[in-house]
Amino acid sequence: MNVSAGRIWAGEGIGTAFLVMAVVGSGIMAERLAGGNAAVALLANSIATGAALLALILSCGPVSGAHFNPVVSLVEAAGGRMRWRTAAAYLAAQFSGAVFAVFVTHAMFGERLVQFSGRARSGPAQWLGEIVATFGLLWVIALCSARRAEAAACAVAAYITAAYWFTSSTSFANPAVTLARALTDTFTGIRPEDVPGFISAQLIGALGAAFLVRRLVRPGGDTSR
Repeated sequence: MNVSAGRIWAGEGIGTAFLVMAVVGSGIMAERLAGGNAAVALLANSIATGAALLALILSCGPVSGAHFNPVVSLVEAAGGRMRWRTAAAYLAAQFSGAVFAVFVTHAMFGERLVQFSGRARSGPAQWLGEIVATFGLLWVIALCSARRAEAAACAVAAYITAAYWFTSSTSFANPAVTLARALTDTFTGIRPEDVPGFISAQLIGALGAAFLVRRLVRPGGDTSR
């Protein structure tokens, strides 16, 4: 896979930025309007994230493939479907877009631009939740890749919306988004010291999904999106 630098930054940088704005911004709005009802806030947060993800995948897919997620890009590179140099550019765009989006979101909602989360998200149960969430995400992407792009987009958006609720970690499933959420002390935040555990769990889940797809589902090894 060979994508120009301009397309990478347009598709992955901007797309990831809008995904993070959807996650963090809807979390702030939901918390302000839910009157202390965490279930209502999470419902609003999950619906907004899923809807935004669907729109972003459909719009950015033809530009960059709409990964918006370092583990997706790393799995593509590890499987030989993308050059490692290209994958590095994807990761740079994803992480920078995600971090920039946090500052934009804080500005939109009148929050302090620079802040760090104090929300604890740690422990074996949370890490297992991230392994499950990321495994499921990569599994859905791989198995839907042979279908129309619209089908894969709908499946991924639906999966993330649901995984907010059926995983103990509320399904971060994305290292770039995880890092960005450490920079907001709002509803969707995570303490900076808890980020390494989450990202490690995400990598484990992604590798597990890639291995099983290659060995059990597609012996030929084609898991391209």
